[in-house]
Amino acid sequence: MRTMLSTPQSVIIDVTGRRHDLDWLRFIAIVILLFFHTGMLFNPWDWHIKNNETSESFRYWMSWLHFWRMPLLLFISGAGTYMALGKRSPGQFAKERITRLFIPLVFGIFVIVPPQIYYEHIREYNSYWDFYKTVFEFKPYPDGSFSWHHLWFIAYLLVYSLIAIPFLIFFRSTGSRPVKEKIFKIFSSPAGILFVPAAIILITQILLRPYFPEQTHALIDDWAYFTFYLCFFLFGIICYSNPLLWESIGRNRKHLLVSMVVLLIPFYILYFHLRELIQLPWTFDTVETAFDVTAIFVSWSTVITIIAYGQHYLNKSHPWLSKINEGLYPFYILHQTAIIFIGFYICQLSWGIAAKFWVIAILTLITCIIFYLLIIRPFNPMRFLFGMKKIKVNS
Repeated sequence: MRTMLSTPQSVIIDVTGRRHDLDWLRFIAIVILLFFHTGMLFNPWDWHIKNNETSESFRYWMSWLHFWRMPLLLFISGAGTYMALGKRSPGQFAKERITRLFIPLVFGIFVIVPPQIYYEHIREYNSYWDFYKTVFEFKPYPDGSFSWHHLWFIAYLLVYSLIAIPFLIFFRSTGSRPVKEKIFKIFSSPAGILFVPAAIILITQILLRPYFPEQTHALIDDWAYFTFYLCFFLFGIICYSNPLLWESIGRNRKHLLVSMVVLLIPFYILYFHLRELIQLPWTFDTVETAFDVTAIFVSWSTVITIIAYGQHYLNKSHPWLSKINEGLYPFYILHQTAIIFIGFYICQLSWGIAAKFWVIAILTLITCIIFYLLIIRPFNPMRFLFGMKKIKVNS
């Protein structure tokens, strides 16, 4: 990365050069989503469809992933949004965000998501068309068939991108220099970058969760959930807007890793209610509250640790990276529908859980890649519906 100033007290206003580590981390996060949502068929948690047999072992790795997989994507999206505004005017940026996010969201709600709901209630309908007519009753899921399901991420990102425009303009201006210097002083130490953002996220949840306790994936009735992810998005902007801060995160990676591992100890003790290990005479509600607090610190510490190690080891280009990165957005839109479609039939077989898990995950990967390469990537109308840039035809 090229720098304009070199002293710790100085602040760099413009960032040049593409961050390949963010591209790699985005790819890794999407792959994790593939395995996570496949795992939802087999763990004890409630989901759209389930295998007849579940396994407690899935909770050991999925409980941790649950608290950082989407925060990581929102953090990366915040950094990417900062970069995107640097190449466009605010008006161009807003138009581009609406085109690349709102259009796929609407398309997904009416085309991609309904099959998920259909397979969840397949025994209640004579055919898919019989079910599909209920989508236009616009009755929200789960009571009805109208939902954005996993596309909540696109809806949130659209709103975040638009409301953050003034924030982005300020952070790209020379007037933000004093603010960036103060942020750098606070966040440049391992304790600062680890605990201050986590504490801010915690405060938002203390203020909002008593009023919005349920995570319903709906903006109008879960502002705690909305604000939780907004924090990661904004911290992505803040951290990336100052390369000195960004580099200090990388330098502190070993301290961040140790802190993350230490935080995972009470996280798992509280998650599995192993109070006897530390002799805590707490009630169930107290354990749940302590777990929620610990989970917030685990979420942030994991995200910032991954960012730190990513910038140190993954900031390398690859001939295939740009092609892979282009297909990640359509893959995200498609993957959960493919998992539910394929999983519905595979789960009816008499195979073991491990065999079903890997077959569903691999078939989903192959199906989405083939659909992308043959149906989406070559055709501009499909690229438009999936939020991709138009192919320019040479005259």
